[in-house]
Amino acid sequence: MPGRRLTRADRQQIAAGLAQHLSYADIARRLNRPASTVSREVARNGGPGRYRAELAQLATTHRARRRPQPPAPAQRTIEQLGPDPDATAAFVTDLTTALVETGLPRTAARVMAYLFASETGSRTAIEMAQQLQVSAATISHTVRLLEQQDLIRRGRDERGRRHRYFLDAKAGLRTVAASVAANQRFAATALRGAELFGAETATGSRLALAGRFFERLGDDLMRSAEKHWRDMAGDRGDDYTLTSDAD
Repeated sequence: MPGRRLTRADRQQIAAGLAQHLSYADIARRLNRPASTVSREVARNGGPGRYRAELAQLATTHRARRRPQPPAPAQRTIEQLGPDPDATAAFVTDLTTALVETGLPRTAARVMAYLFASETGSRTAIEMAQQLQVSAATISHTVRLLEQQDLIRRGRDERGRRHRYFLDAKAGLRTVAASVAANQRFAATALRGAELFGAETATGSRLALAGRFFERLGDDLMRSAEKHWRDMAGDRGDDYTLTSDAD
């Protein structure tokens, strides 16, 4: 019925319609809704180019759960001073996409983006599972992967016994380190293949060229990343090098 609230399925149809470049009126006819309902929904959640059904559903749930609070300016948290939830959700989506393109699995990228967008840079596993709408087991697997890559660290929640996960201060640099390590593994494997097939064969020559290229690229990335990190981080950058992590 036209008067009911938009559901998750409705929002998925809106996203699908936008992807097909349909007009608001065409999408509204599919949903048996007024075109104004669709246009308000899209405008409220990032616009046609940034609308995501999942994030729109999360934002709506967040708004529904909010309760009026008595005026208490002194008790406003730091995170309440940031962008509105819709703008934050759109940014987290964009950052997730960028992190996926660096090679992170999507759920791991979503966790990293969520932590980057948090003023404290930390969340409990329960908070992450609720915000990202995934199971506790998925979060457990994901944080273990990120801990292994030194992108996050585990600590104790001061307000309880739960573990709290903190974004590592050098997470950006460590992302480069992971990329360098992947390049080095590819280079080593390709050069081993060149020896196996023989340098005089077309296969061996092709593998040798690729292996030397990625080997040199990895070395250049390490030196450049370390230099820029020290230039920007100052004294804080002296205790960390990519070389030690990549070896």
